[in-house]
Amino acid sequence: MKAGKEHRVPLSAPALQIIKAMMAENTGSAFVFPGVNPGEPLSDRALHKALRRMGVEVTVHGFRSSFKDWCSECTSVANEVSEMALAHRIESGVEKAYRRGDLFEKRRELMNAWARFCTNAGDADVVPLRVKRI
Repeated sequence: MKAGKEHRVPLSAPALQIIKAMMAENTGSAFVFPGVNPGEPLSDRALHKALRRMGVEVTVHGFRSSFKDWCSECTSVANEVSEMALAHRIESGVEKAYRRGDLFEKRRELMNAWARFCTNAGDADVVPLRVKRI
């Protein structure tokens, strides 16, 4: 983490499947996503380079933005839950002083809903959390 503060992340079943597959594939590394050089993690630019090689016109930050847009437009999740899921800093000193928890169980529900949305995109029967109807 940039801030040097621990950030617990609730992982969905699909995310855990990917991690388990990567760990099984990289038995000689201490990293789930090892870098090109032995003993080093995947670089922070690796996803950017992969997207560029694929010819996809998106940014890495766009993935985070897509998640936030989905939270805001397609769910009724509280803003502080999605902000905490993105590990954003609390700017207000007053709010920071009073917020002591990490909303882990609410973030677990959110991550499971996001996984359902991502793995069933286009499936009309999938309703992530409570969808706002316009």
